[in-house]
Amino acid sequence: MKIIIAPDSFKESLSAPEVAASIHAGFRQIFKEATYELIPVGDGGEGTLAILAKAHQAEMKAASVQGPFGEKIEAKYALTDKMAFIEMAEVCGLHLVPEDKRNPLKVSSFGVGELIIRAAESGVEEILIGIGGSASNDGGIGMAQGVGYRFLDAEGNEVPAIGENLDKIVQMDASHVPAFLENVKIRVISDVENPLCGKNGATAIFGPQKGLLSSEIEKVDGQLAAFFKRHFGHVPEEPGSGAGGGMGAGLLMFLSAELNPGIEFVLERLEMRKACADADLIIVGEGRMDGQTAQGKAPLGVAKYAPQGVPVIAICGSVTEDAKELYTKGITAIFPSVGRVATLSETLSEAANNLERTARNVAAVWKGGNK
Repeated sequence: MKIIIAPDSFKESLSAPEVAASIHAGFRQIFKEATYELIPVGDGGEGTLAILAKAHQAEMKAASVQGPFGEKIEAKYALTDKMAFIEMAEVCGLHLVPEDKRNPLKVSSFGVGELIIRAAESGVEEILIGIGGSASNDGGIGMAQGVGYRFLDAEGNEVPAIGENLDKIVQMDASHVPAFLENVKIRVISDVENPLCGKNGATAIFGPQKGLLSSEIEKVDGQLAAFFKRHFGHVPEEPGSGAGGGMGAGLLMFLSAELNPGIEFVLERLEMRKACADADLIIVGEGRMDGQTAQGKAPLGVAKYAPQGVPVIAICGSVTEDAKELYTKGITAIFPSVGRVATLSETLSEAANNLERTARNVAAVWKGGNK
């Protein structure tokens, strides 16, 4: 019997390899003789860098760049002879911002631009950028400032490129953007398909989880739309343009990047179709399964490779009512792993044990059913 374990990371808790290891430990208590294949996945969010770097045998590097609030941090990226891999969450990920400081309008993505320059200077032909898991909502202007763009107010003063200043920018200056960037292909991998603006856009859907007040959503969404209309003539509507707080749109418009669905891109490189072809059971998972999971997230991406009749079991941290849509899209059953009423910090610290226990119980039920 062959069991595929292919989970995403649990945000702010466990990496994808750690999640896979915990599920594996639980299943092995029941199915000791099974053949297991652990394939941790990423869809453009936190942890995707490590997964792609391993798949391409890339060398991990570190660079000193600006963090979420302009402080210096060490951010990882990876290189091969011709390709570079960057993860936005390394620079301004939600996990880098304490809960009491979460306000996406004050978070900078400047360091993403610095990493792009560093990677391009190494001589690569292509840069892959995962833009999920961010704490910002700036339409990518921080990144643009990081590669050399200057943003000026009505008095001609340069303004910090953060979300709260979008409506102050009346002029852009691209004269300091290095010419060598034109020779580098930039491909974006996003963990969602949301457009930049509107009811399904970056601000409305992801703003609240980053600390944006519900009373601010309409205003901020309007400022984001107005910025792109003013400087580019239109508001990007491409799928994924709203990922990363609008970073998808920013990379598209400022650097002519190509937008790609993250999970499809990653799974292709992990040869997921081949791995699942002879599987008897496929296990997926992520920290919280909800309506957003159906919008291009990792679990459904993996489920698409399940052979006819092979169950796809999801083991997650928590599950919401709107996750029931997933039952019509390839997920056989969903099992939340939170074991008791506890604080968020307690729940996060208990994640590995909760996963192992839940996986053990799922395995026991599946074994009984097969009898």
